[in-house]
Amino acid sequence: MKPMRTLLAAAAICMPFQLAAESLVFAWTPNPQTPQVDIAIKNGYFEEAGLDIEFVAFRTGREGFEAMLGGQVDITFMAEFPAAVGALTGQEFGVIADLARFTGSRVIVNTTGGEVAVPADLAGKKIGTTIGTNVNFYLDKILSGAGVDAEIVSAAPPDLVPAVSRGDVNAIVPFPSFYTAAKTTLGDDYGELRVPGYQVHYILSASPEMINERAEVLDAFMSALAKADADVAADPAAAMMAVSESMSGAMSSDDLATMWQDVDIGLKLDTDLAQLLVDEAAWILEQGVVKGEAVSLDAMLDKFAPDALSKANPDAVDLP
Repeated sequence: MKPMRTLLAAAAICMPFQLAAESLVFAWTPNPQTPQVDIAIKNGYFEEAGLDIEFVAFRTGREGFEAMLGGQVDITFMAEFPAAVGALTGQEFGVIADLARFTGSRVIVNTTGGEVAVPADLAGKKIGTTIGTNVNFYLDKILSGAGVDAEIVSAAPPDLVPAVSRGDVNAIVPFPSFYTAAKTTLGDDYGELRVPGYQVHYILSASPEMINERAEVLDAFMSALAKADADVAADPAAAMMAVSESMSGAMSSDDLATMWQDVDIGLKLDTDLAQLLVDEAAWILEQGVVKGEAVSLDAMLDKFAPDALSKANPDAVDLP
């Protein structure tokens, strides 16, 4: 038996040492704007990076963010607005990446109440939106920029399209996920006003533990996303198919191709995002939604944790 023992010992030395996968909890729900996650899952990049990820779905990014602050998840996906609230209220978190930017924000109009060609045409209109959110922020910037007043009506996100179709309001500023429903419901009465100057940022935030004590795990996570990010850029059609499959066919590849005309996809982390969060925090204070002190740009940048993304793709980070 001695030759066999020697053979087995030699084989053990030659075999790669298998480490147990590192586990983490990721608050993420299949959606049209984060194809890097879909590709990383489909192509097994998280497993290759030695990660065992538990995906947890929340109805909103705000709920996922709150779960992370409460220690229930390690990393969360969300639009940027909750991070502004978190900075104002002194929460401990880190913005680790910006996955994509939606550039097609708009006001949707029921044209039976009159056409809206420029922001000034919104004067005196009754406009529905969800108060205290990023779409409310966008609407307020449009009105203040045009120097006009309108009647703002608060409604839950699912109630906005029915309200504008019934004529309860003249226009709405909903979340982008409701744009298609609004166009379908209004039909020939559909109108839209696109005003540049605001982009929805789809970001990732991590807990202090992930950023500090588990930095190597976060590095592995980001390396998998960076690999997927390159795949998305190289083959958008394959990425659309992966997203459509992830969403169980709720959006076809053709639907995604249309939507992605208004989406800037690509991992990055820069001062523009930090400045937007500063502006949103100032607006939140003006609205009285949260009590606190204004957040400076330097203080907001302290909430950014770029190390993992910088290691995975140095060109993606542009911070002082």
